Amino acid sequence: MAFSSFRPDATPAARIGLGLAAVGRPGYINLGRDRDLPADRSPEALRARAHDLLDAAHAHGVRYVDAARSYGRAEEFLAAWLASRPGAARDMTVGSKWGYTYTADWRADAAVHEVKDHSATTFDRQWAESEQLLDGHLDLYQIHSVTPDSPALHDPELLGRLTRLAAGGVTVGLSTSGPDQADAIRAALGVTVDGRPLFSTVQSTWNVLETSAAAALAEAHEAGLTVIVKEALANGRLAGDAAPRELHFVAEQTGTTPDAVALAAALHQPWAGIVLSGAATTDQLTANLAAARVRLDDEQQNTLTRPAQSPAAYWRARADLPWH
Repeated sequence: MAFSSFRPDATPAARIGLGLAAVGRPGYINLGRDRDLPADRSPEALRARAHDLLDAAHAHGVRYVDAARSYGRAEEFLAAWLASRPGAARDMTVGSKWGYTYTADWRADAAVHEVKDHSATTFDRQWAESEQLLDGHLDLYQIHSVTPDSPALHDPELLGRLTRLAAGGVTVGLSTSGPDQADAIRAALGVTVDGRPLFSTVQSTWNVLETSAAAALAEAHEAGLTVIVKEALANGRLAGDAAPRELHFVAEQTGTTPDAVALAAALHQPWAGIVLSGAATTDQLTANLAAARVRLDDEQQNTLTRPAQSPAAYWRARADLPWH
């Protein structure tokens, strides 16, 4: 399914996508991985976990799945699932990202897990790798973690490659990270080729702790881009016991869980197209998907504005999260 024909509003669950960052590699920064993943974190074990999640997601109506070259073997696991389930594969819209290279060699204790490079040379290598693995299933290809100073926004050689990719039918997008997300989004909106915008999607961090990109995401939505929300649970800081009391309060009112409330808060943003679940277990995914049924009233939405932090504080705390 081409991303341009994807209808995230077709069913409530279709507005929630499945991100594979947590299950494509043995180490990641999400809280609670010792509890969520099996002691055996071999490629075979995590492939089985990824396939269980994909089966459950598809059964519940999820139709977008998100991977990246730096997510260990996530693309490989996804490709095997798509090949083994051709009926489900026809339903799914697949996005991936390039710009980070996975360097941990399947170690959770590696000193460096990924290396960022937005050069045309890296694009050439990683596009070839993604295309070979996903073999006709890749609908959306995104630049991973663009910042305002990224060469990806002004390198003519790279922009020419992305333009040709888009002309060939693959949707081109970008993701953003860091305290200057709004500046990166606005800079990306100004990137045009022959007078036409290059990017069709933007994937950014937004959650009740980190709301600073909201106005820029509204501008992107108004400009016609599909907005994909990542890290709506703040790497586990908005789930379970770690969640602020405001989320527990609204969860009790709505008969759900803090993670569902956090995802619902993102879904309620008028500019949000798709909100990603980064579930590592099928139980987490089921709880996350309850967000599609949560209706937050004005008072509850106002309550959920209270935990917001400054961008500097949020990203500093995120940078301090250990790789488990």
